[in-house]
Order: sequence, then C-alpha cells, then structure tokens
Amino acid sequence: MLALQKLRPEPGIALHDVAAPAAPGPGDVLIAVEATGICGTDLHIAAWTSGYASMKSAMPVTLGHEFCGRVLQAGPGVPVEAAGQRVTVRPSVLCHDCAACHAGDFDHCTGRKGVGIGRNGAFAAQVLVPWENCVAVPIAMPPEVAALTEPMTVCHEAVETAGIRPGDRVLVIGPGTIGQGIALFAEVAGAAEIVVVGHDDAARLATVRELGFPNTADSFGRSLTEAVAPWTGAGLFDVVIEAAGVPSIVPEALSLLRKRGVLVIAGIHAAPATIDLTALVRDHKQIRGTYRAPVEAWPQVVDYLSKNAARVGEMITARLPISRADEGFRLAAAKRDSKVIILQDEVRS
Repeated sequence: MLALQKLRPEPGIALHDVAAPAAPGPGDVLIAVEATGICGTDLHIAAWTSGYASMKSAMPVTLGHEFCGRVLQAGPGVPVEAAGQRVTVRPSVLCHDCAACHAGDFDHCTGRKGVGIGRNGAFAAQVLVPWENCVAVPIAMPPEVAALTEPMTVCHEAVETAGIRPGDRVLVIGPGTIGQGIALFAEVAGAAEIVVVGHDDAARLATVRELGFPNTADSFGRSLTEAVAPWTGAGLFDVVIEAAGVPSIVPEALSLLRKRGVLVIAGIHAAPATIDLTALVRDHKQIRGTYRAPVEAWPQVVDYLSKNAARVGEMITARLPISRADEGFRLAAAKRDSKVIILQDEVRS
C-alpha cells in the first residue's frame, strides 16, 4: 500500500509502497483509513525541527494521527460488533507497563507512543491500533469531518484550561485549525467577544470569518498590539490563547491581558520565550499550558462535530488523494489552506 513516511532524522518525507499491516493481535484492530488531516506536528516532523528526536527509534515510520476509518478486522479480545464501525482514534497509545499505568493513572503514562510518531500512522490505506483507543463516530458524519476530532479535542482542552466564562472577551492568536477550533469552543463557553489575529494570514483569516467570527486582524507589518487596537479600546482581554507557536509574541500577548487575566499557551515552540515576570506578578496574571485532552473529552467533541458538521466542515479547504500527499504538505506549510485532508483514492471515487 502507498504510505507517507519519515525515513531518517533529517528534513524530508517519502511517499512509497510498504507492506500492509499484519493481522491484528490481542486488543488491536485493523482500520481501513478514510480521511487523514495534515497537522502542524506533521509539518514540524517533515521539516525536522527540534522536539522530535524520540522518533528516531521508530523510523521508518508512517505519519498521520488525525484520522477516521472503518474497522476492517478485530483481534482477539475485541468485541465482535467492532467490525465495520466508523471510528476516530486517540493517537496516544499507553504502554500499560509504567508505574502510572499500573496505578490506573493513564493520563500520566510515561511510556506512551504516538500513532504517526512512535508507531505507524494513518497516511496509508490501513493502520493497526489498539481498540481501546478507538472512539465511535456516527456513520452519517462525513469522514473528513470525523478526522478533525483529534485537533478539535486539543481546542476543547485549551478552552477548558483557560476557564472561559460567559461574558469573557477572548483573543485567539493564530488562525489555523487549532485557533479556529478554539474560537468555536470559546463561543460554546459563552465568550461575549472573540478576536482572532494572524500574521500574513489572509486565507486562513477568511476561513475564520466564514466560520462566523467577524472580528479578525492581521499583524503583518505592525505589532500585535497595533493589530488588536480596535478592540482594546474597550479594555484588555480576559483570556488570550496563543496557538501560533511563535515565542516572540508571548510577551506582547501577556501585555494584552487585563489584571488577573489568563494566557494559555497552546502552540508548540521551537525556542524559549522571555517574559516580564515582575509585570506578571504585580498584575496577578496567569500563564497556563495546554496539550492533550483527557479521554472523557472525546465523546463530547464527537457530539459537537455531529451537531455542527456543516459549519466545522468549512475549516477544510483542500482535499487530496494519498498520491498527492506531498502537494498537501506544501499547501499546509504555505498557509494557503486552513485544513488539508488526505483521502484514500477509493473514498474519493
């Protein structure tokens, strides 16, 4: 089967034929992949930026962790009714061997491996995963929308981490998939005003507006503070969520918070950020990090996607077959598209 792989710890990815997965063992299922999203993590891996050295031992490894598919075959110990189900997959696979796992504290597993990072992923026709990682999605949900579940759980967790309350004024920095999803869940949380800012991001900001968020700004050629000036005249923000992965904007993001406001860092940064700790202390501000969503968030996100499939589908601006995955990566890296989805050829026909 055709698969998109990371072969070596250096820049680059390769699309080539690989053997299909073996029959599923105990607790595993074989999934026929329908749709897989290109994630910012995939772009970092392709460019081989810092923070992914742990992947070396898994190479060559098939990428892809945002996906949807149907269970093709179930291994021993998996319920017989699993066969044929449409599922999305939590990509963090537990080791079941570390102290945290033995204690039942699975969220703190120290031996976890990521689908598409530490083990083969879903930029291929088939992928082998544990059944316990599968989350059922409605059969009527479009596969490409179901493939958005994983990034949307990240967005859901960012909003939960921020503690957004009804009436809050929220600034979202970064208009990509994560920023767009954060805006959607901030709306659900009752935010009174949501502003989304990008940098040289006309296409993705247009998608933000299509999703129903008219308050957008582009900081290209000016500072972040200048870009959001039309909204700070009414006061600073209650919550700022950074989803751009640009360390240099963190100090300015902090300055746009009201006293006792909350800055949430959702972006992945390739370098440290410098902040004014004295200002942080005197203004009682908080900085919180957010990353993986807990297991219980997944059904909630699937329910949201099911009820809002048409609207959320506006986030997807390019759909390409697996044979054109390299083109999809170029589109995603160039920020010309909000979300690029790779479809298996048979799904497109």
